[in-house]
Parts: sequence; structure tokens; C-alpha cells
Amino acid sequence: KALEQIRHRLGVTAAVFLGDDITDEDAFRTLFGPDLGVKVGPGDSLARHRVAEPIDVGRVLARLAEERTKWLTGSQATPIERLSMLTDQRTVVLIDDHAKLVWGCMPRIDSSALFADLLGGPGAGAFEITPIHGEPPVLQDYRGDTFVLRTRWRDVTLTDYLDCSEGRTLQRAGRTDLVRVLEGTGRVRIEFAPRLDFGRTPTHLVVRDNGLAIDDTLDPVVLVSPGVQWHIDEDGKHQRAWADVELRGKPVVLELRYGTGSLNASVLPEAERRRQTEVHWSDWASKLTLPEMWPNLVKRGALALRGLVHGPTGAIAAAGTTSLPEHMGGVRNWDYRYCWPRDAAMAARTLTRLGSTGEALRFLDWLLGIVDEAGSAERLAPVYGVTGLDCSVEAEIAELAGYGGSRPVRIGNAAARQVQLDVFGPIVDLVATLMHRGAALSGEHWRVVEAMADAVAARWAEPDHGIWEIRGPRRHHVHSKVMCWVTLDRAAEISRSFLGRPREDFEALADTIKAEVIDRGWNEMLGGFGAAYDVEEWDAATLFIGLTGLIDPSDDRFKRTVEGTEQALRDGPTVYRYRGEDGLPGVEGGFHICAAWLAMSHAAIGQPQRAREIIDEIAALSGHTGLLSEQFDPAAKRALGNHPQAYSHLGLIDAILDVEALDK
Repeated sequence: KALEQIRHRLGVTAAVFLGDDITDEDAFRTLFGPDLGVKVGPGDSLARHRVAEPIDVGRVLARLAEERTKWLTGSQATPIERLSMLTDQRTVVLIDDHAKLVWGCMPRIDSSALFADLLGGPGAGAFEITPIHGEPPVLQDYRGDTFVLRTRWRDVTLTDYLDCSEGRTLQRAGRTDLVRVLEGTGRVRIEFAPRLDFGRTPTHLVVRDNGLAIDDTLDPVVLVSPGVQWHIDEDGKHQRAWADVELRGKPVVLELRYGTGSLNASVLPEAERRRQTEVHWSDWASKLTLPEMWPNLVKRGALALRGLVHGPTGAIAAAGTTSLPEHMGGVRNWDYRYCWPRDAAMAARTLTRLGSTGEALRFLDWLLGIVDEAGSAERLAPVYGVTGLDCSVEAEIAELAGYGGSRPVRIGNAAARQVQLDVFGPIVDLVATLMHRGAALSGEHWRVVEAMADAVAARWAEPDHGIWEIRGPRRHHVHSKVMCWVTLDRAAEISRSFLGRPREDFEALADTIKAEVIDRGWNEMLGGFGAAYDVEEWDAATLFIGLTGLIDPSDDRFKRTVEGTEQALRDGPTVYRYRGEDGLPGVEGGFHICAAWLAMSHAAIGQPQRAREIIDEIAALSGHTGLLSEQFDPAAKRALGNHPQAYSHLGLIDAILDVEALDK
């Protein structure tokens, strides 16, 4: 009874009970699932484990404390920057630097996870392939400009990709094929341990001809693996399969198929599916206009942005994961597998600057549908599911311990119910950028622009939650007001240039907003433009007052804002969003996009060398396959936040393009 009371009072996910007395069997009898029972000394027992004498109890507890400390500090977790993305533009899979599949939601990026080892450890689902000799890989890289990932050991090569052949990237999510090809010599161990619905549903496996099937699922799931002899082990309420395979120079192909129960051979040979997948990515990348500065990193960042585009709809996800922490061991864990219209517009604008306008036009098509459904742009939510559905219900997955013990693991995002008035500006700015690029705009695009401008006209004077979605009282954020000005300024420009009609109402209101921002946004005590009206705090997003042209970058007030922001918020290679109280415990890392904005600001005020130095520092933080997470912890020197992050890549690319433009 005492054990049960403690269990419920503390809300534990697992209990450890050690005992040497016959009455301790009463407690052992209540243990279940991931609980651990240890019998001390001889005698029959219900406990699954045993130590010889009481002195061993101290050793067990010491080992448990050591392992728990490693977990809570994240030292056992794969560094976030060592994770590589696979994508078919409908879902995202993450592979660690030892070729272990540690994250995968199917069939969509925002579906339930089938593999969640990244957030819950070995019991949460993984797909691992390892040479028996146990040596680490010698190299891991993408094959050219693709998302075909190769992991190489001294005698074995593993090639991984999500099948993009036959136009799958544009097809409705429902069928996903992950292909893993083993080549080389020697013996390898394959461990297949999927976990349905983040591990909340018991997962049982069935051996069939040509492979495995997951039993009793809503959508059929199989692992095609002809010739592999599987063994099934019990693993708590789940099962896991394992096999040892001898490689003799002939490829061994494993195909995880979500959405079909067929274990038959594919009509297209694996080599042709791989070729089509590579062409899908490399042909697109070959058409980009790349800068001379960091061209390969820019290309990989652009590929990451396109990999986050949801092919069937045109929505662009903010990141590939949920709940990778902004503070190790803390509660700053959010679900970014959705589409923020603001973030998506910024990502599409960056791709447009590189010469690819298709993503922007498809995103605007998706957005038109959202506005039509909402009835008015004033009711545009800050975030949607990639299919356009509401994602405002935020829940917690109690069964997962979190990355490095960072709990809770969240799904959904309550920010969808916030007021964020900055959302309109990036969308209209995107249309203006497309217009300057000569894209095939139409009256439908003007309808988007006019709807955004009308929404700003109706609501710009309200306080809001701002770009950082602070879960506290609304304020008059300077960045939000700047973006309201951008909406009207760019809308007036588009009307003049695209329609040939001036909009004096837009121009007049833009002037009104500009005057208020300059008057109320400037904080003499701070010595710069602050985070919000009458607030003596720095905010990196306020740099947009000069980056957007609301004030001339040569204005001394902008220069002082840049210098003040750097002094207050920069720490080594990173820049914090703000230092003020936001109602949450713990200190997050610095944001890559904020460092990029600082670099852009230095370029704007005529300090390109300082901008280049910051850009080089951001670039040095990218992972071995060129991907960036959301944040960096300058104290622990580790990546933080969801991965890969659209903000980080678009920010770095924009900064590089801005600096290079100064040289032309």
C-alpha cells in the first residue's frame, strides 16, 4: 500500500523495489511494465533480478544514480546536431550518427510516432543496424545533393532513404516506404522495435514469409526482409525482433512499408527507386542560385527547407520534431511539426531569393484555402496542421521520459489560440518578393495581400503575444507593430506595381503606425528600441525595425539598437531572443536565427566584416551533415531545440545573401 501511495502521489513512470524479506514479495507482486524488482539474497522470488547480499544494494543504487544523472543531463542522449534527416515531403525520419533510427512519425510529419527512442530511450521504439564487431562508423554523409544517407563502417555501408519515386511527394500521406540497404562483408545485428502511438499501444510482431508485420494496427505496417531469419523477444508490453545477417557482398534490402500489408517484391527495383529519389532532390538543387560564401551549406539548408514542405498541400513545417528541449531537463519543450504561416512565409521567401519560387506559390495556394475556411484573415491562427487542420489542443505523452529527461513531451500546440499580429507582414512581404522576381502572380495573390492589409487595419492597435509566443499577458510588441507596418507598406507597393493603382489608405495607415513605433518603441533609458512599448528590455526581433526599412539603417537609433542588442543578448556564437521573464522556469539557449538577424543588421549598418564573423560562427555549429537545430547552449556547448529547424536555416541563408549583396 505504501508503494502504491508513493507511486500515485509522485506520478512516477516506473518504480524500483529492492527487498530481502518474504513480505517484500507483496510489493514485487504489484510491479508491472517498466518497474524493476530486485531480490536480495537467496530464496524463491517474483522479482526478475537478484543480488547476493545487502552490500550489493548500495552498488545497485549508486549505479542507478549515475545512470539517472547521465539521463537527466543528456550526456547519454545523441547530440541533436548529430541527427540526420530523411524526408519524402510528407514525413521526417531522424537517423543518429550510428545509423540508429531514433525518430519517425507516420504517415505524416505530425502523426503519432512509430519510433520515439529520441524522446523515450530504448523502450520507445527504434530500428538499429550494427556490425557485430562493434566498431563505430568511420563516415556518415548524404549522397550528393539528396536526402539519401550513407553510414560507412570499415567493412559495411548502410544506405537509408524515404522513397520519393513515382511522384510520391505530392500524393496524399498514407503510404510511406523507408528503404535501408546493407552492403559489404561480415556479420551485422538488426534490431527492429517499433512502438505504436509513442509506445502507448502494445506493439506485437508476427513473422511472415519475406518479413515481419506489426499485428493489430489501424494502418497495416510491414518490414520486407526476404531471407532474414527473425527472432521475437518480449519487451514489457511490447515485442522486438532481431536477426544476425551474414553479408557476403550481395546487398540486403530492408523495406519498412507503412500503409500496406503486402510483403511482395516492389515492381520497381530498389536501384531505380533510389535513382528517382536522388533525382527528385538533386535536380531541384541544381537550379538554385547559390552565393559564393558557404555555397554547400546554403544548398543543404535550402534542401532542409524544401524537405519540410508538405508536398500534398504546400504547407511548410517549422521543424521535424517535437519536444527537443530548449533547456536540458526542463519544461521548455514544444511541438514544431506544424505550419506557422509566418515561419512558412519566411522560409518560402528565402527559397525565392535562391531562385526557387514554386514553394512560395504552393504555400500561398494553401494559405488561400485557410483564409477562405476562416472567413476572414483577421481570424488567421498563428499555427495549423500541415493539412490545414486545427492543432490548438496541446497534450502530454506521459509515457515518454523526454530527451535527456526533459519533460513533458508535448503534442499539439496551444500557441494556435494566441493573438500574433506579426503573422501578416511576412506573408505580404513574400508576395512582394515574388513580384520583384517576376513570378506569375494573379488576382488571387492580390486577394491574399488585401485580406492581410485589411486585417492589420482592423487590429494593429491591439496588444498581442508576439513572435516568441510568450505565454503571459499580451503586450504592444515592437516587432509586431513593425510587421503591421510591413503589411501595409508592401501592400501599397504591390498595388502600385502589380495593379497599377495607388492605395492611399494603406500608405496613410502605414505612416501612422511608423510614427507610433518610432515614438513609443524608442526607450531612452534602454538606449535603443525595446521589446515592447514602455518596457525596458532588449529583444532580438526588434532589429526588424531597420531590417525592414521602417527606419533607415543609417539612423543612429538603429545603430544603437544593434549595438545594445549585441551587448545584452549575444553570447559567443549565439544570440538570445530576450533576457526578460517569460513565466517559464529554466534558461533557454541562444537562437541561430537571432544570431543571423544580428549579422544582417551589421551588414545593414555598413559593418560587413562583423557580419561575416557571426555567419562563420553560426556555420561552425551545423552538424556533420549540414543541419541546424533551433538553438545553441553556449555554456554546455551543445545544440538545443527541435531539429532541423526552418528558422535557423532560413536565417543563415538570408544573412549570407545580405552580406554578399554588399559586395555587388
